[in-house]
Amino acid sequence: MNFLSHHKTVLLIALGVAVGIGAWWGLSGSAPSNSLITTQGSSGATIADKSLVDTLLQLRSVSLGGSIFSDPAFMTLKDLGTQIVPEPVGRPNPFAPVPASAPGASEDAKLFAPRRP
Repeated sequence: MNFLSHHKTVLLIALGVAVGIGAWWGLSGSAPSNSLITTQGSSGATIADKSLVDTLLQLRSVSLGGSIFSDPAFMTLKDLGTQIVPEPVGRPNPFAPVPASAPGASEDAKLFAPRRP
C-alpha cells in the first residue's frame, strides 16, 4: 500500500501512455489496399468506364418520335393543373413612396408624406 501512495503519479503517467499507445494502434490499422480503385480490364479501361460506355450506347439507340402522342394510354391522361388567373399590374416600383395626389392614396399614405420646411 505504501508503494502505491509514493509512486501514484508515475503509475498514472505509465497507464496513460499505455492507453494512448493502445488507442493509436487500434485506430490506425493498415493502409487500405488500392486493388478496388485501380482494377482495370484487359483493355486498360476500368469497370466504371465500361459501364458508362454501355449506357451511352444504349442511349444512342433511343429515338424520340411523336408516336407516343397517338398512344391510347397517353390520350386518357387528364390535365390536373390549376388555371392561372391574370392579375392587374401594380406600380412600377412598389417600394417607392405613394404620392399624396394618387387616386388610390389613403389617409395613411398622407400621414407618412415627407414634411416640407
